[in-house]
Amino acid sequence: MTITPTQQLIDRLGVFAYDNLPAPVIRQAKNALYDSLGALLAATSRRYPIMSLLENMVRNAGGTPESRLAGSSLRTNAVTAALANGTLAYYCDIESHHPSANVHAIAVVGPAALAVGESQRSTGADVLSAIVAGIDVAARVSYALGPAVQYARGFHPTTVAGTFGSAVAAGLLLGLDDEQFRNAFGLAGTSASGLLSWVDDPTEQSRPLNIGLAAQAGVQAAMLAATGFRGPADIFGGKYPFGKAFTGQWDQDALLAQLGERYAVGELFFKRNSCCVFIPASLDGLLDILDSEGLVADDIASVYICAPRSSYHVIDGNPLRSHCVQYVLAVAAHRGHVDFADIMDDRRTDPAIASLAEKITIEGDDSFDERWGGLRQSVGSITAVTTKTGVTFVRDVEFPLGAAENPLSDKDLEQKFTNLTANIIESDQAHRIKQAVQQLDTMADINELTRLLESR
Repeated sequence: MTITPTQQLIDRLGVFAYDNLPAPVIRQAKNALYDSLGALLAATSRRYPIMSLLENMVRNAGGTPESRLAGSSLRTNAVTAALANGTLAYYCDIESHHPSANVHAIAVVGPAALAVGESQRSTGADVLSAIVAGIDVAARVSYALGPAVQYARGFHPTTVAGTFGSAVAAGLLLGLDDEQFRNAFGLAGTSASGLLSWVDDPTEQSRPLNIGLAAQAGVQAAMLAATGFRGPADIFGGKYPFGKAFTGQWDQDALLAQLGERYAVGELFFKRNSCCVFIPASLDGLLDILDSEGLVADDIASVYICAPRSSYHVIDGNPLRSHCVQYVLAVAAHRGHVDFADIMDDRRTDPAIASLAEKITIEGDDSFDERWGGLRQSVGSITAVTTKTGVTFVRDVEFPLGAAENPLSDKDLEQKFTNLTANIIESDQAHRIKQAVQQLDTMADINELTRLLESR
């Protein structure tokens, strides 16, 4: 009997059992979770409206109080908690990202795994393996669809592919059998969506909601399947396959290649600044030129950026400041970094920043995408800064700091967490969260970690 494309993936999910995971993969999963918790907690700040909006939503939704809303004393059902915490996890746009698959996988999968893990009182080891599996499947589904094609059609890969990552993480923690997993995949596929229309929304609210919706849809699909609810048996194949609907293509080899040998969690990019992942390469290039050449922002006559054709338009001149390379680079040139306050508060009220933003241009070049061979997306760029004296300095950055090929140190990650949460939690609580994540694989009940995320 022919094994369907969907079943081929289900048959391989056993490779993600905790005892099968290499030590470096477990360590990277802990880093990804720790980093994402810093971003999530930063988003609970009362300085911005999103937390109050989500609290009101959770109160109105009600439900069995089995999973926490981070930064709050509120509890709700796992599906609603995944929605709310997934939205928070992507709000600051500073959590890790899988660059070549182009998915904010941990922002979807982490909240989904924690919400279901809380409700099931899962062990820390089981939650870690669920996170590894969810990140991997989200990246692989995106590869199979083609990240660049999704963007070209206006789909957000994190929401489309991330729904499957959320469903896998939830399904593993719920202990779904093969038949239930087939239904969970089918139901996740019929729920998946997500448009890039949020690039025109400067409130920065519809953008993170996309990720919350993916976390919610995957958890809901797995929970429905656990009750016996049925879905399409072969969402990746069948008469109307998933790939045909979203990109018109499906690469089954990309879905399964080196599964259990190469782990997407080991390929994450850890951000230092709040901005779209297609910006850090040009940001690093600009700051390196200013630092090494002894220049300041007022010395700049123009900045030219050459970036991947598949993605440059996503960051070119958008009202959404986190996804506007002109804005981000102008702020960085004057301030040396970009944090979430720079994204929420328009710094173009400063005439110097507004003037520099107008001097920054970006163009797309196919050669960046060709480096990665079609399906994968590059995050590299070339940055050329011309001074008012007519001298031009150029930097070609293929792997910005934070990329898997150019990683942040453990000290860097801890400092980032500290900076993000300094005005949210006490230093003792921050230390206990770090310890809990480091010892997660020995934890008998994930609630030992999640209770540390409550407001005090």
